[in-house]
Amino acid sequence: MNRDTPSRRAAYLASLGTRFLPFADAATPDLPLPRLLRLSLFQVSVGMALVMLIGTLNRVMIVEMGVPAGLVSVMFALPLLAAPFRALIGFRSDHHRSELGWRRVPYLWMGTLLQFGGFAIMPFALLVLAGAGQSADAPPWIGHLAAGLAFLLVGAGIHTTQTVGLALATDQAPVESYPKVVGLMYVMLLLGMLVSAFVFGELLTDYTPGRLIQVIQGTAVLTLVLNTVAMWKQEARNRHRKPRPGVPDPSFTEAWRMFRSGDQALRRLWLIGLGTMAFAMEDVLIEPYGGEILGLSVSATTSLTATLALGGLIGFGYASRVLTRGADPMRIAGLGAFVGLPAFVCVMAAAPFQSAALFSTGILLIGIGGGLFGHGTLTATMNRATPGQEGLALGAWGAVQATAAGLAMAAGGVIRDLVAAMSGSLAGYLSVYGLELAMLVCVLALLPPLLGRAAASGASVK
Repeated sequence: MNRDTPSRRAAYLASLGTRFLPFADAATPDLPLPRLLRLSLFQVSVGMALVMLIGTLNRVMIVEMGVPAGLVSVMFALPLLAAPFRALIGFRSDHHRSELGWRRVPYLWMGTLLQFGGFAIMPFALLVLAGAGQSADAPPWIGHLAAGLAFLLVGAGIHTTQTVGLALATDQAPVESYPKVVGLMYVMLLLGMLVSAFVFGELLTDYTPGRLIQVIQGTAVLTLVLNTVAMWKQEARNRHRKPRPGVPDPSFTEAWRMFRSGDQALRRLWLIGLGTMAFAMEDVLIEPYGGEILGLSVSATTSLTATLALGGLIGFGYASRVLTRGADPMRIAGLGAFVGLPAFVCVMAAAPFQSAALFSTGILLIGIGGGLFGHGTLTATMNRATPGQEGLALGAWGAVQATAAGLAMAAGGVIRDLVAAMSGSLAGYLSVYGLELAMLVCVLALLPPLLGRAAASGASVK
């Protein structure tokens, strides 16, 4: 009577994986979970690099090394120069032919080497920039040039790795698994950022220039290891990949013209850019707003990063669930923009009420809205990509998203400072949050013609 009990227990335990592990059911017989998780390691390396650039080095350069804040801002803006080339990188990976028979892997390896090279020279470039070990006769521009090159290499590596890695994931996954694959990839990105932030903080508790060199070069080596493991045996080799007889591969200009002429393509890119700016402009202002306006402690404002990440996970999880059931990805993106409206209202209202709870609620909702919006737009892009243009489509999404996020963070700080100089600190913060509200309203206004189109288009071309 109890003969089937062990098999039933085994089946029950196996079902726990898909029930309680985020996006575990993204796996398919052709793309099992261990292989999918291994592929997602490139997102861990990207998250680690972002934390090193935006979090760790930002503070170390200004506080411990005494580099002027303006120069630091310029250095951190340099990776944006590579963002617009993501569409070109994706296009080249769509049509690349190597003697080894790979399309994506050579570009993924190229991005890995760029990240590794940037981190390998970065600590010494920063020490020269700060004046350590620099001879009296050496001109200052040597340090500026070396540090700028390091940041530019890491930024180019991040954009190349992420664009081609997502395209490779698209190649491996069936269409019906796209939402879950997208969710898993971005959960791994957030996981990489959270773990890296904790580890870097612990390692640099007792800061010394020597320890900084060790941490950055350790990051370089770990980037190489993670990305190598991620790409190992992921793409099938095909040495006979050739263009159709009499039909040469299109140029990038021709491919871009074809992509741009697609159904509402430019409107979709405008919506992605505006929405990304709306959810990114406050990134550099969250902790200062909590400390300066609400009087929160350093530990309390630091916990807001975890709150924002938690909201992002909730947004990604919900989006993956409903998109797998056939929901329109652009409608989910619109839901994210709609959730952002009360989110920023809560953040703005926290000041007159001096309410930390209201502020935390707003931050959580920003994370949820941003997760829904990002997941929806990326899934719509994957669904909308025509065969042979997956890399170009994902590159266009990444170029717009990364450029918009970088410009938004820079603009947020500038707008806050300008308005604060005229009308006070609170007005400076509220002006930025009010602008983000206005951009979300514009996103919702651009949305209606796109509803239902991405899913239908994806179904037709796949």
